[in-house]
Amino acid sequence: MASGFFALLDDIAALMDDVAVATKVASQKTAGILGDDLAVNAEKSTGFVSSRELPVLWAITKGSFINKLIIIPIVFLLNVYLPIVITIVLMIGGAYLAYEGVEKIIDYFFHKQPNEEPKEEVEDEINHLEAEKKKVNDAIRTDFILSLEIVIIALSTVLDKPLWLRISTVSVVALIATVGVYGIVALIVRMDDLGFSLIKKSNGSGFIGKLGQFLVKSLPVIIKMLSVIGTIALLLVAGGLFLHNVAFIHHLFENLPEFFGSLVIGLLVGLVVVLLVIVLKKLLTILRPAK
Repeated sequence: MASGFFALLDDIAALMDDVAVATKVASQKTAGILGDDLAVNAEKSTGFVSSRELPVLWAITKGSFINKLIIIPIVFLLNVYLPIVITIVLMIGGAYLAYEGVEKIIDYFFHKQPNEEPKEEVEDEINHLEAEKKKVNDAIRTDFILSLEIVIIALSTVLDKPLWLRISTVSVVALIATVGVYGIVALIVRMDDLGFSLIKKSNGSGFIGKLGQFLVKSLPVIIKMLSVIGTIALLLVAGGLFLHNVAFIHHLFENLPEFFGSLVIGLLVGLVVVLLVIVLKKLLTILRPAK
């Protein structure tokens, strides 16, 4: 009986080893998109009032977990019965990411908001809550598309493996993606609090005090950098989706380095979608009956 128990432990260890090896390969394949995922989500999780940073980040993290719970079974089913739908969904998602990236660029250069008169405190609080809710929803939508690509890439590395190993590997990669990405984002958004704590403990002197001052001063710079890097990442992910899934686009840009090819495609697709949205809004305005 004891030998049977130890044999069972050996089997479990072997299974866990198979999952670990497959997860390592899948993680290496998804490393690039995980980096983009981190940049995009870090940018979307910053810019809130200090007291709201962690609640907002937790709301986005929960949304990310729900996204993956929805995506994983659907991707497995589609991969078996309708694999073409996965490509179509990726194209739609890529168009949305490209639109979001180009819209950010256009807003930055052409739609800068003038300084507004101060508003009533209650109205200001309502506006902050609405803006926060919108930003959380935008972050969860973007996470859905990035999660979809992560899951599909992870699955593509284990298609020749048994079903249990495919499910285990994709699930572990999805968990690592959520916990790892949003864990790092949490460290970034609370960096100034850590800095203030170090300054307070050291009275602003010595190595600890200088480290605290460095962390406090670095956060605004990092947030600005994340805004730029996050926008570029949106365009790279979007362009990469078209580059890797549409044959004629791949051949058209095959002589360019993948980074530049993805960036150019992301910009072009984003511009097209932005123009289509503008035209659609104009048409709706014309067709809407006057009151």
